[in-house]
Amino acid sequence: MSAIRLVVGLGNPGRDYEDTRHNAGFWWVNALARDLKLNLALESRFFGETARHGHGDDSLWLLKPATFMNASGKSVAALARFYKIPVEQILVVHDELDIPPGETRLKQGGGHGGHNGLKDIAAHMGSPNFWRLRLGIGHPGDRNQVVDFVLKAPRREEQELIDDAVLRSLREWPLIERGDFAAAMQRLNARRTAGA
Repeated sequence: MSAIRLVVGLGNPGRDYEDTRHNAGFWWVNALARDLKLNLALESRFFGETARHGHGDDSLWLLKPATFMNASGKSVAALARFYKIPVEQILVVHDELDIPPGETRLKQGGGHGGHNGLKDIAAHMGSPNFWRLRLGIGHPGDRNQVVDFVLKAPRREEQELIDDAVLRSLREWPLIERGDFAAAMQRLNARRTAGA
């Protein structure tokens, strides 16, 4: 199994967006950076904030694109190509409308489900076969309300569920990092139960 060498959190840069549902991927990468005692810093050649853990070819990179969601692929491709990271060793963490708040799913490849960040990364990388950690944010119930929904902050009870899902999924990070995806999926893809 290939270990993960690049973790990408999806979101939109700037204060106006930092608390919105669409920035759940940023929240996750920020939390991982804290756990690893890393500081993310703007790296203009990669069009985003980056941090490096380790040295040499075994380094782990963290990336938060500063391109806005619809152009995330520009940032991901710039870093991945520079460090020769294959698409199968990339984990993209993002908000997911089709999963309730508090739940997560890990999978490799597949469609973009209307998520413009995933769509742009697949286009720039020439493949959809990166790993995705999907953080549930729920759905407004009407497709015409989706844009407004993802660009608003979650309600307090939703935020608590999402924060809890971030913490629980971070516990499985060692499995994901070393490429033990079957074990990670078994833990992360199980539906949340009371007290879990």
